[in-house]
Amino acid sequence: MSLVRILRGSVAALLWFAHTPIACAQTDEIQVYDAAIAPPGVFNLTVHNNFISSGKENPGFPGSIVPDKSLNGVAEWAYGATPWFEAGLYFPLYSITRNGSVLYDGFKVRALFASPDAAKRAFFYGVNFEFSFNTGHWDEHAYTSEIRPIIGTHVGRFDFIFNPIVDNSWNGFARLEFVPATRVAMRVSDEYKLALEEYGDLGRLGHFLPASRQSHELFWVLDLNTKWASIEAGIGAGLTSAADHRVFKLILTKDLR
Repeated sequence: MSLVRILRGSVAALLWFAHTPIACAQTDEIQVYDAAIAPPGVFNLTVHNNFISSGKENPGFPGSIVPDKSLNGVAEWAYGATPWFEAGLYFPLYSITRNGSVLYDGFKVRALFASPDAAKRAFFYGVNFEFSFNTGHWDEHAYTSEIRPIIGTHVGRFDFIFNPIVDNSWNGFARLEFVPATRVAMRVSDEYKLALEEYGDLGRLGHFLPASRQSHELFWVLDLNTKWASIEAGIGAGLTSAADHRVFKLILTKDLR
């Protein structure tokens, strides 16, 4: 699949999504996409868990989960349909609140288009589309979506990856929200990588929030490939007052075949 076709599809989808709003919610997935997909015919399971050990004490909107001391996660089921297309289902999304309540948050479906064998390419790219169905305590909007372009390069032992993500709450084009994610990683060995990742929420496209109200978090990340699973573990620190102060993430990935 050519880069031109992928970019053309991204623009078309962005215009199609133009009925859209935005509101910040907690996240089940803290990850920078590197255009890697499951091989054709292979099922893959990724389990995401994020614990906010020191976070905001007030809910983001009336009736929502208080971020502080909450654990949020999801099981992500994927299938490699072709060398350049992977279909996915996130189910169930769940949270454990600081008072011990276990909550069901909804589910998501996704379609990921990527350059084949991205890990072996000097330059790689792709685009991911997600459609979410949310419970009332997880998001103010029952239906939301995400467009996640993927741009990256491998330079020697280093990876440089940028996901200029656009979130959409179906309330008009002017309310699309820019939430970019960036990753710089260094390969230590065939089994280990060390990385820095930055996650931001800059506000609505064309009308960014003042710097003091933007959310920015920096994560120190360790990637470990074992015989039974791939592990990604990280510790995040909020760089602005709008971000949670300290967050731990753990991602486990395994091909089910």
